[in-house]
Amino acid sequence: MAAASATVQAKKSLRAAISKIKKAIPEPQIALQSQQITAHLLGSPYFQQSQRVSCYLSIGGEVDTSSLVLSILRSGKKLYVPKLDSGLLHMVRLYGEEDYRTLRSGVWGIKEPAWEWENKRRESGKPTDEGCPGIDLMLMPGVAFDKGFSRIGYGKGYYDQFLSRYTAAKSGSTPLLVALALKEQLLEAGKIPVEDHDWKMNLIVTGEEVLSSDTPSNQPSTLDTQA
Repeated sequence: MAAASATVQAKKSLRAAISKIKKAIPEPQIALQSQQITAHLLGSPYFQQSQRVSCYLSIGGEVDTSSLVLSILRSGKKLYVPKLDSGLLHMVRLYGEEDYRTLRSGVWGIKEPAWEWENKRRESGKPTDEGCPGIDLMLMPGVAFDKGFSRIGYGKGYYDQFLSRYTAAKSGSTPLLVALALKEQLLEAGKIPVEDHDWKMNLIVTGEEVLSSDTPSNQPSTLDTQA
């Protein structure tokens, strides 16, 4: 119990430290790194081979995904974006550029879609009993990542919980998890404190490099859905 409490406190301290660093990054530098990351991603075989992609809608201090979102929509791939409802994260389909342009801000000012588009319920990225194949590639935000492929999010556990629910519905299968990181967000291996329910990334894409994990499974040691 004491060890778990210490890990939670260590995460809190790390979030505060990295957030302070991110606030000092000039916007032109974020824009440049975002362009480089987008180019790396769009040219990668794992993106080109994917058919169903999940991508977060960025806010200040994160890798800017606005150009990436448009590129995915124009590629003909299916795009799913985050939506929060009753404390749970869902991935729902975005249908085109007009749909994207008309999104309204939701929790914390992050743009998110309504449940319906053109009077129809949006397609979900979560596998269902009806045979939905689910998501191939999931582009992940975070406060920081390390070269051991650990991720620290914003402290709510939304993505960890979503992936645990997803895996349960997909008989253990998960999307390819790809972190998009500014160079200031990438730490040395072992620098991020982890808990049993934390998920590791398969790849980390920065403006300077693409890191690939050799680990056969990125699943946490337990599919605990608590934050």
